Amino acid sequence: MSCLLETERLLLRPPERRDIPALVPLANDYDVAKNLSKLPHPYTAAHGEAFVAEMQEKRVAGSDFTFAITLRSDGAFMGCIGLHLKDGSFEFGYWLGQKFWRQGYATEAARALVAFAFHDLKAESVWAGWYHDNPRSGHVLTKLGCVPKGFERRACLARGMDIGCNVVTLSRDAFLGRRAA
Repeated sequence: MSCLLETERLLLRPPERRDIPALVPLANDYDVAKNLSKLPHPYTAAHGEAFVAEMQEKRVAGSDFTFAITLRSDGAFMGCIGLHLKDGSFEFGYWLGQKFWRQGYATEAARALVAFAFHDLKAESVWAGWYHDNPRSGHVLTKLGCVPKGFERRACLARGMDIGCNVVTLSRDAFLGRRAA
């Protein structure tokens, strides 16, 4: 199973300790953290160290496949994307540093990740959630072909409260059919 996913502009690879100096300032942005359930704010180098170590352990265990999103052109660290085994199915999530927003990178990275889930991990479906006040993330998921599954309250560590979260799902057949069309 490949640890590298390539797109036209991006290289997705396992996060490494060398990413921490770039990861910390991007993740320490409240406007990033408020859209993620488990990202603390403020975000420190110690958080970055713990994150990289935890993701390496979980990848070996087969329960988490997190990738650093980097630019192919210069290797710049941009954010993370990953699949997380939860209750027998894969949830996926992503984040980018603010200076990389609105350039199509999230959609490009998410397409590569979902293809990995269906081809390499043989998943039948994947699911994701987006907070009600982050419609841009919902737009990325819609472009992939995700369909609504429900609405729930989900904890947000950075905000210190539960936030309304739209849950969406994507089947293998829907994704592969969309790509063939």
